[in-house]
Amino acid sequence: MGEVDPIECTLYATSGLNPRIECFEKFKVLDPSWPDMWYLNRNLKNSSLPDLNVTTAWELGYTGKGVIITFLDDGLEWDHPDIFENFEQSASKNLLDNKDDPRPDYSHYVQNHGTRSAGIVGSLANNNLCTIGIAFNSRIGAIRILSDQAVSDSLLAQALEFNREKIHIYCSSFGPPDLELIEPGPKTKTALREGVNKGRKGLGSIYIWASGNGGEFEDSCAYDGYINSIYTFSISATTENGNKPSYTEECSSILATTFSSGSPEEKSIYSIDIKGECTSDHSGTSAAAPIAAGIIALTLEANPKLTWRDVMFITVLTSRAKAIVSNNYIQNKRGLLVSSRYGFGLMDAGRMVEVAKNWVNVPKMVTCDVQSFDYLVKTRKLFGITEVRLFTNSCQGTRNEINYIEQIEIVVSILVKIRGFLEFNITSPMGTKSQILQVRKYDNSPEGFVKWTFMSVYFWGENPKGEWILNFGSIDASIVEMSELNLKIHGTKNKPCEYEKYF
Repeated sequence: MGEVDPIECTLYATSGLNPRIECFEKFKVLDPSWPDMWYLNRNLKNSSLPDLNVTTAWELGYTGKGVIITFLDDGLEWDHPDIFENFEQSASKNLLDNKDDPRPDYSHYVQNHGTRSAGIVGSLANNNLCTIGIAFNSRIGAIRILSDQAVSDSLLAQALEFNREKIHIYCSSFGPPDLELIEPGPKTKTALREGVNKGRKGLGSIYIWASGNGGEFEDSCAYDGYINSIYTFSISATTENGNKPSYTEECSSILATTFSSGSPEEKSIYSIDIKGECTSDHSGTSAAAPIAAGIIALTLEANPKLTWRDVMFITVLTSRAKAIVSNNYIQNKRGLLVSSRYGFGLMDAGRMVEVAKNWVNVPKMVTCDVQSFDYLVKTRKLFGITEVRLFTNSCQGTRNEINYIEQIEIVVSILVKIRGFLEFNITSPMGTKSQILQVRKYDNSPEGFVKWTFMSVYFWGENPKGEWILNFGSIDASIVEMSELNLKIHGTKNKPCEYEKYF
């Protein structure tokens, strides 16, 4: 990669100074798609345009070595010449046919999704073929679970548990059908919970999930139980020009953003393709999530002792909200900018590896159950909004005491005439407001929600003690009945990190 001073090559200093590009005169990548891989290299050409700062991590010597990533998808053409040297059999399985070979089934419909996603991370460097992977020295596998049939609870749980002692990162670029309400089954919930506790020899498996592509139907990832899990890294997308893609979904549980496709005039993501081919049009959050997986692989190489929550903290603190121009951000009372479109902002590989090197593990996470009720709460009047106030001392004086929030969960049962017309907001004791559920106007289901879990990252770092205010109502002025409410706060008693140094 060339002898270059890594200090001089830091693209995004924490001081906020403009990136320096002159030191990259010796930086050479020989893969044919490299000149067009705008999301990785455009700061080398134009310092005013943000990229993912991956080249800084490379110049610091981090290439994903020692990190294993598997893709829960439709398979992997592992003998593709631009990835086969990085293929990891121990991270691979065809669970559909109970075979070791995760190769896609070419017989009845195109199955290139997993191969394209894996290539974003693990394509070989400087071999004059296709692209260069973000973590081009990592090991890549695939667990084949996707076909033209729905993925069962049992099958997905098997995939999430597969060889979790060895696999570092599980990347999932699939989700429920648009305008549906789908939550993980009991086996999948158990697999996720045990994965973050037992995976990677107790450090915790990293589960990355694409936030969804139903935006054109005004779908919301708040209806996706995988995105609402506190154990998953939900990843959204922005376009080449920093715009909101038409396909992206919004919700309060999105953690961060990478780049992907946009309008027809904007470029997409480069990768390998099936049958030994290359592609320039991997798209949607299906491409954004693997990019995040590659960046996290670089981060784990920089510090292999990071727990899953350490990685989540580093993502929160180093993502750059101001790199994506949007009026959708709010600043919480810890000082963090957060958005229902982009989470905490655009991921920055260079900053992540720099922070990871000297990161001190965060304290153990605890959970404070605030209050629950099983009586009926209705909207007070037509055209009105019901307000519910909950006071908590944040479990002070107990082993579950929390002074620093990470995520909150709200478990509710709600009856409503038209589910898609429901709006739901919550305001923290420190005054930060998060929209938990937004209108989904094409959802005409009368089914409502039964013990449904919503999640928000908006209050990260805040103190939960005091009064929480919940507001809900239907935009068509119909009666809304809430029969169950449980607020769960996840976080730590002691300060997990020096937040201020990252602003």
